[in-house]
Amino acid sequence: MIQQQADRTRGFQQQSVKQASAKSPVANEALAEVLDRRTVVGTLWKREADRIRCVACGHVEKKPYFHVYPGSDALTFGMMGCDFHCSYCQNWVTSQALRDPASLAPVQAVTPDQLAGIARRSDARLVVSSYNEPLITAEWSRAVFEHCVEAGFTCGFVSNGNATAEALDFIRPWIRAYKVDLKCFNDANYRKLGGVLENVKATIRMVHERGIWLEVLTLVVPGFNSGDNELRAIAAFIASINPQIPWHVTAFHKDYKMTDPENTRAEQLVRAAETGASEGLKFVYAGNSPGQVGEWENTRCPSCSTTLIERYGYLIRDYRLTAEGKCPSCATPIPGIWSERGAEDVRIGQSMADYYHRLPRAVRI
Repeated sequence: MIQQQADRTRGFQQQSVKQASAKSPVANEALAEVLDRRTVVGTLWKREADRIRCVACGHVEKKPYFHVYPGSDALTFGMMGCDFHCSYCQNWVTSQALRDPASLAPVQAVTPDQLAGIARRSDARLVVSSYNEPLITAEWSRAVFEHCVEAGFTCGFVSNGNATAEALDFIRPWIRAYKVDLKCFNDANYRKLGGVLENVKATIRMVHERGIWLEVLTLVVPGFNSGDNELRAIAAFIASINPQIPWHVTAFHKDYKMTDPENTRAEQLVRAAETGASEGLKFVYAGNSPGQVGEWENTRCPSCSTTLIERYGYLIRDYRLTAEGKCPSCATPIPGIWSERGAEDVRIGQSMADYYHRLPRAVRI
């Protein structure tokens, strides 16, 4: 089943079980319940028996999707495990659960139909698979998406981009948006994280070729991928596919096993964003530093520079796109997935209370 993706992932699955079993009997018991009895050698996917690790509801900008129904809520769910092992992972409790005994946590049973119901009760507009690497639990994600699309939700993936054409074609009918983490532009560093640069570059091309809405993110880690030449190469690569693909540069903070680099400063994000714009990218965003990066939080018209969407972090402060997704000043079409009712369908706020209200919230199953 989807053999190329299986070949890429099989070694990870077997090694993860072996390592976790050797490290801790507690981890072994948990994995026996969650993974061992659901892993078949030579098979990439086996249905996860309606189990999830995390589910929360919050702003779509957190994914981040800045060109997908701004101001809307996204119900986000995830299982466990990742085929990468990034030492700075900010979702490590979920993503590293199959190799790091310290990250194990209870898994909760839920059906796709239940998740669709939770999304409806939470007033979400999107349902997104994230927290772990959704490609390695793609059958489960697709089962959820099938129910959610039928219920009227827009679905998306938040992924490390280590995909194959077969895997993308498997989920393509059910998703409209895909965010890829392009972690660096140095293959030696990519291999330290467990990936291969060319595979991720290929995924970005394939997602775009399939007409799935694509946004790319790079977490700027000082000393790892923060050099001007490397950021310029990333921006040039994205622009070579399509200069209208949004590129997010976001701030690293000390987490998990990487505690040596200093946290990314706002001025480093601004420099990275300026680099992206100088390489021809039309929509570059400096993220997760509310109020510290100037205009780089906002969406501006590439033709006349009118501010179309004003943001403070994940809060939408102003929305000026027309219902047709065009600039109101010069009628330039802005690529993305927009509300057909324009600003009247967008949650807008001004106060800090509005900002905190937009933060992700746990949901009950």
